[in-house]
Amino acid sequence: MELKANFKIIYSEEAINFINAQDEKVRAKIYYNINRSKYVIDKDLFKKLGDSEIWEFRTKYNGMEYRLLAFWDNEENRLVVATHGFIKKKQKTPQKEISRAEQIRKLYFSKKKK
Repeated sequence: MELKANFKIIYSEEAINFINAQDEKVRAKIYYNINRSKYVIDKDLFKKLGDSEIWEFRTKYNGMEYRLLAFWDNEENRLVVATHGFIKKKQKTPQKEISRAEQIRKLYFSKKKK
């Protein structure tokens, strides 16, 4: 029996640039965790951030916390759009990163309507 992914993902150029800026082992771990989260519901890998519409893909490697923020586009048959990434330095996700992802989300949906 073949497993079916719970969602598809597309990456913004900014998200791709963030991932590509990491060393090869970090990149591999980020992609591994994202791919795994498509099949397995695990809050350690993919988690909603509070009351916002923003979610985060979570990767920990060599003591560093890598985050890729994303949102859902349910009109496109369960599509997740990755907005951008950052290295997390504190326990809470910085509000400026959430706000940035929300801005990208608004821009995405406004362009989609046109």
